[in-house]
Amino acid sequence: MLLKKWLFAAVCLTATTFCFMTPSVAQKRIAAIMGTPDDLFLALRDASRANDLDTVNVLASRLADYAIPSYVDYYVLKPRLRDLQAPQTEIRAYLNRYDGTAIADRLRNDWLLELGKAGDWTTFDEQYPLFVLDDDTQLKCYALTSKALKGEKVAAEARALLVSPKDYGPGCTGLVGTLAQNGQFSNDDVWAQIRLAVEAGQPPVAQRMVVFTDEADGAGLQNAIEKSAPLAARGPGRGNSSHQQYVIALGRVARNNPQQAAMFLSSSHGLNRREQELAWAQIALQAAMKLAPEADDYWRKSKGAPLSSDAYQWQVRSALRAGDWNRVRTDIEAMPAPLRSEPTWVYWFGRALKADRKTEAADKEFQSIADQKSFYGQLALEELGGQIVVPPGPAPLSADEVAPMARNPGLRLALKFYDLNMRFEGTREWNWALRNMSDRQLLAAAEFARQSDVLDRMVNTSDRTRTEIDFTQRYPAPHLEQMTQKTRAVGIDMAWVYGLIRQESRFVKEARSHVGASGLMQLMPTTAKWVARKIGLGGFTADQVNDVDTNLMLGTNYLSMVLGDLDGSQPMATAAYNAGPGRPRAWRATLTQPVEGAIFAETIPFNETRGYVKNVLSNATYYAALFDNKPQSLKARLGTVAPKDFAPSDLP
Repeated sequence: MLLKKWLFAAVCLTATTFCFMTPSVAQKRIAAIMGTPDDLFLALRDASRANDLDTVNVLASRLADYAIPSYVDYYVLKPRLRDLQAPQTEIRAYLNRYDGTAIADRLRNDWLLELGKAGDWTTFDEQYPLFVLDDDTQLKCYALTSKALKGEKVAAEARALLVSPKDYGPGCTGLVGTLAQNGQFSNDDVWAQIRLAVEAGQPPVAQRMVVFTDEADGAGLQNAIEKSAPLAARGPGRGNSSHQQYVIALGRVARNNPQQAAMFLSSSHGLNRREQELAWAQIALQAAMKLAPEADDYWRKSKGAPLSSDAYQWQVRSALRAGDWNRVRTDIEAMPAPLRSEPTWVYWFGRALKADRKTEAADKEFQSIADQKSFYGQLALEELGGQIVVPPGPAPLSADEVAPMARNPGLRLALKFYDLNMRFEGTREWNWALRNMSDRQLLAAAEFARQSDVLDRMVNTSDRTRTEIDFTQRYPAPHLEQMTQKTRAVGIDMAWVYGLIRQESRFVKEARSHVGASGLMQLMPTTAKWVARKIGLGGFTADQVNDVDTNLMLGTNYLSMVLGDLDGSQPMATAAYNAGPGRPRAWRATLTQPVEGAIFAETIPFNETRGYVKNVLSNATYYAALFDNKPQSLKARLGTVAPKDFAPSDLP
């Protein structure tokens, strides 16, 4: 007890504020201060994130000789960037001291956000070109704002940038306001941004922009969002803002009941032709994402309306489910060029041309993406008559090629962060070190990751190569003996399981998702417990889920159960593993006819699950080519998905 009192008194002498804290808080901070240097460093990071300057200063004083001074100094400086509290001389000194490092670029990013918020355009314009990664949407919005305030015409750039409201923040909503005030955005442009925000599930973003319209106080928009059904039932009212709010209200009603929204619109009066098309587009999008057959009719009524990126894509997906290849072609042709050029729509455009017997034009589309090692690249290759094989490997790496990677300061720092379970910081440092590497250097860095047992970095690093491709790095098969035993025991395809693990955890044994899924196969605690009980695994406890053998046993058993429940369809079972078994059954129930597995995958309503299914089955096809050492077919793996009671004899 005497020792504890002495420690507390000593801390009070060095940081008076500690004396006025509750004992529990003070004791926790004392414990951190008395820990190892790594403990102190982690505590410093947490205090910096909490903007706790007193604790930051005390901890930093005890880390004067720590091995990562750039991060110690960053954590000291970062809280004082807020509202530009730190003097520019101190910020510039930091940037000069650590010039060329990932963390200096991160600090410049943080500083630029504060400069933009404060409207210090002189300093912003000086610093923005020095921001290397240039991957922050808000900063891009601030940069356009700065140009607009100088009289430059940036409306076209702004429209191309402002497509994802979840990334907006004050920089992007401020850009909308600036363009509205200087006449580069019309009232309709602002309402289009508001509709996009509401459509994307970002009502607060929409509310921040309504002040730039002819709407007086935002109350009308709030009613359209929160009391959409009564407003939609009353009709559009008078004036542009009332009509815009009515269109938004119909879209909100359609989230739960597209048919009701369509009934409201069909019986309303007072909207002009363009407003009606906008309203039908709002309803069509929600109906399409519910896989409702009525979506086709709603899309036809919306023709002529400007669409969001999501709406353009769901318009095509509705046509795919309906088997209407002419609509697939015309709807893809209507897409903006950047969207139209994505591999997804290049492939389906080729398929539409092929259905119209325009074989030469179709093959040209397929050839443009057939070299891509991805879902649609594989499918395009098969349309050209090819099959999926393992490409020839590169020349073996020499020890002299790998040795510089083991000495690379950025890669070594990344490994230090991984040891501290600072995966975000580790990945940032690793990726920064890869910039400007040649293919051979990337392969060497991937090999260093393999030797360091950081398989996720091996996979991601090797995936960057363009001409020298090593599938043993891109598609590793650790724990092969255990995996072989587990998959044989339940009778499922080992290539498929590896494809799933590559997508789920990238082979990080301790991986834990934000929702609590754990281990190689990312099992949720409740699922793991349920499977353990089903297979009679006595004495199972939650902490066992990260044990490799237990994780593989539970995961493969669960996958086998899901596959059996979904008639052996890998696309459906993969979707079930990600989104739960009930959802793919519900999606299948909306089918009126059999569809290709690729169409089923492309029309999954959840963005995450849609990408997940495509990636897992693409991975699985490559793993099968590696394991079987013979050509494979992704189309065969995808198969056909039919309504539940559809007779096998009726399948195409």
